[in-house]
Amino acid sequence: MIGFARHRRQLLEAELQRLTTELPPLGVEAMYLTGEFARGDTGPETALELIIVQATDEPFHRRPDFFVTHVRPRIETRFIVYTPQEFERLSPEDPVLRAALESGEQVIAGQ
Repeated sequence: MIGFARHRRQLLEAELQRLTTELPPLGVEAMYLTGEFARGDTGPETALELIIVQATDEPFHRRPDFFVTHVRPRIETRFIVYTPQEFERLSPEDPVLRAALESGEQVIAGQ
């Protein structure tokens, strides 16, 4: 399993690098890496967990669909998408956003 964890980490790093290049032209204003991978934990089921800030009129539950269809992730990736106004308003109280800001890593600058 140790070799697999190293391989999984390489796959996650490569996909993160690809996404940090491809997402800004799609209107991503900021992106934070959060979850296991951001904490340095990598196992067989580790996924990329990304908080994205993007101007959109889509309902909250439909927002990840845009990224799944436009960038077609090559490894399991969870997109949680907030508008800039939601991000600003909810950051102090939303536990997901607070965790991203406190222990996550901002990989696309903006907010």
